[in-house]
Parts: sequence; C-alpha cells; structure tokens
Amino acid sequence: MSYTVRMATASGPEVAKPVIRRLPRFYPILDTFHYPDTASWLQAAEELVAAGVVLLQYRNKSDTPRQILDQARELRRRLPDSVKLIMNDRADLCLSAGFDGVHVGQDDLSPDAVRKIVGPDLWMGVSTHNPVQLRGADQTSATYLAIGPIFSTMSKANPDPVVGLDGLRKARSLTTKPLVAIGGITRANCRAVIEAGADSVAVISDLLSDPQKSAEEFLQILG
Repeated sequence: MSYTVRMATASGPEVAKPVIRRLPRFYPILDTFHYPDTASWLQAAEELVAAGVVLLQYRNKSDTPRQILDQARELRRRLPDSVKLIMNDRADLCLSAGFDGVHVGQDDLSPDAVRKIVGPDLWMGVSTHNPVQLRGADQTSATYLAIGPIFSTMSKANPDPVVGLDGLRKARSLTTKPLVAIGGITRANCRAVIEAGADSVAVISDLLSDPQKSAEEFLQILG
C-alpha cells in the first residue's frame, strides 16, 4: 500500500518521506463518543475488519491520555498487523501504541512538529477546510490531506462551513497528494464523492447501526 522515498532537504541530509501508492477508498473513523463503552467500539472495529477494512482511525476526544493509550494498545492487539491504524490528534500516543500514523487538525500541533515526533516513516494526515489551508498543508510532509465537511455533518459540535462537491473538485486541483473527503458521507453519496476527485472517503455516522454490513456495502459501492 505504501513505500518510502528519500528527499533532500534545504539543510543537506536526505530525509525519508512516506509516500502512499494507493490510499484505500474506504477510511472508517471510530469515534468513541458515539459508543456507550470501550467493548462496543472494539467490537465495531473487529466487525469493520471482518468486512474487509484495511485502514482505520481511532478518535477519542474525551478520555485521559492514559485511558486513550490503554484503549489504543488494546485495539492494536486485537486487529491484524495488516490493518493500518491512525491515531487522531496525539502523535506521542501514536508512537506508544504502535500505530501506523497520526491525523491532526488545524488546531493541533503543526505538521512539522508532528513529523519531528513520529519520525519520517509513519503516515501523517492533515485536516483542511478551505483552499488556503489545503495549500499550506500541501507544502508540508503530510502523507495525505483531508478536506471537509463535504456535506453537513452531525459528527462535530461546531463543524466548519460545508465544502460541497465543487469545493472538493477545487481541492483536487490544488494538490497531487492523496485526498480524503470527510463530512456527511454516506452509502448514498460516497460514489459521487470519489467521482469528484477524492481518493478516499472517511466515514463515521453511517457505520454506527451495523458496522459490518455497512462497511461491506461501502466497499461494494466504492469498488
């Protein structure tokens, strides 16, 4: 799924930079806020993998760092090594849990700071919400960029303005990096999102009722 190249920096020595050959079209996000307890979202993770998911993000905005680390390590233990696990926000916990990458937003550590923490080989995703942010993120060592919300979403208390499919097409024209679309994406609209230029769709809410069945349908629709 990925390989590594070496790129020279202005200061001289070469630095390894992860390059994605092909991002999976389906990128589920497990947000613990939507589950009543740890056991329920761990079960959802196992069901997603049983459906064929190979890339999964773990998002926990409410627990303590110790709790997040314990849960992340348990998630890593339960899932096959072939499943790439991405930690939301916390670069330090990404390393401690043995995850494959970290995803950061506009209010988190800068991509440059994150890269110094996780090193050259792990994946790093960066959330963007408009062309200015996307252009800036494109100049970093981000492995992939996220753009959204594409549609209105209930997954965030204070979401950014809706980008829409036209905004997604604009984003596609501004970067050659793999592009993940997020926000209000469902089985009904995911194909249109891919056709508008996204390499992958990130999904939260449309997986909650029946994770395995929903994931199987997403994978079938996305091909």
